[in-house]
Amino acid sequence: MTGLSHFLALAALAAVTSAQAAELPAEIKQAGTLKLTVNSTYAPMEYRDPASNELVGLDIDLAIELAKRLGVKIVWSETPFAELIPSLQTRRADFIISGISDRASRRETADFVDYVATGPQFFVMADSGAKEATDLCGKKVGTTRSTSFPVEIEKWSKQNCEPAGKPAIQYVPGENSIDVRNQLKQGRIDAAVQGSETLPYAQTQEPGKYRVVGEPFARGYQGIMFRKDDVALREVVTEKLSAMIADGSYKSVLDKWGLGANAVAQPMLNAAPQ
Repeated sequence: MTGLSHFLALAALAAVTSAQAAELPAEIKQAGTLKLTVNSTYAPMEYRDPASNELVGLDIDLAIELAKRLGVKIVWSETPFAELIPSLQTRRADFIISGISDRASRRETADFVDYVATGPQFFVMADSGAKEATDLCGKKVGTTRSTSFPVEIEKWSKQNCEPAGKPAIQYVPGENSIDVRNQLKQGRIDAAVQGSETLPYAQTQEPGKYRVVGEPFARGYQGIMFRKDDVALREVVTEKLSAMIADGSYKSVLDKWGLGANAVAQPMLNAAPQ
């Protein structure tokens, strides 16, 4: 192919791509706003800055950049983690970007555009005697009840504790990650589980208090959650997120929050294996 014909082929491809580019749904475009709701207890993904009380975090930065590229403003609201999915289903939110894991059980009514790698990880108080994950067999381990982590803990326990003749982990529920860490500090549980993306931040906020035990014991993704019938919105957000990955702005946001290692190479639809 000559240089000119190669250029013309690329130009044609660009024209077709542009013609097929996803469009923002008319009602959102006309309103000029996106309604987004978050559970602001999951630092560094989304939380209230203690100094300014501003809503900040990795998801907040990503959403603001996406909205800018979509040409709309964000109207934020906050809700408990357990109310995130209902807020999407009742259309109080246009989509959810709030540290929510892509899970097969959640795909019956929603689609996930996966954008951050994650995985559950054990951690203990720094003075704990636990040196490796199997030391937690038979111990009380807390995690947020409305996440996928209770199931992952049970699965890990059945694979690693009981076959070795050790007692099963005793799961203790918590309302959110702050509640779980408080239970750990109060000695009501022996260990806790959170997503690997939150632990570095927790350790910087309370230096020397926590110690991670082992590697993440499952792999998954956090996803931007859309209603099944909102295909156009899902596609246009995916397109803008792909552009952010390509131009480096996505990586810059992750690096800002110390989570560059959790980056994905491209947005993925419903890709988590669980």
